[in-house]
Amino acid sequence: MKKGYIIGEVVGVILLIGIVFGVSSYNGFVDARENIDTNLAEIDVQLERRADLIPNLVNTVKGYVEHEEATINNITEARENLLKASNVEEKAEANAKLDNALNALLVIVENYPDLKANQNFINLQDELAGTENRIANARRNYNEVVGSYNKKTKRFPQNIVAGMFNFEEAPYFEVDDSKKDVPSVDFN
Repeated sequence: MKKGYIIGEVVGVILLIGIVFGVSSYNGFVDARENIDTNLAEIDVQLERRADLIPNLVNTVKGYVEHEEATINNITEARENLLKASNVEEKAEANAKLDNALNALLVIVENYPDLKANQNFINLQDELAGTENRIANARRNYNEVVGSYNKKTKRFPQNIVAGMFNFEEAPYFEVDDSKKDVPSVDFN
């Protein structure tokens, strides 16, 4: 009888440890997933901030560069695509297209010294540069929490809990290799 009691206690302790581990792991995944969502929201805030700056930038430039309609249309279209993006991959792709369109605009601006000296344009370029830095920081923070979460989904024994509750790997916010540096908006 004593042997059966000891075996029962051992099995009970093992089950209790398994339950505590499972609950702890599950809650850890929930926390990690929430960190991902919070960091993605920060990227969204910064992308929205940049998208809000673009109409002012475009309107300032329009008065000076009347024959550059295609570039202005590309920026407007890229901005709209960024605002419509619904997942990380679409946001990263739309962000890259907007970067390309803005870089094309900044090259054009070099040919207009009066525009480069315009105080509104200078203020907008400063705000845009600050926003680009915020986007880079938010993207880095997001990718760090995604990396931590993804490691957790792959490590044993947490991968068992991840599989049981469908905690799948999260996508990184990746940018085109040619766009890994913050665009330069210095016109001095």
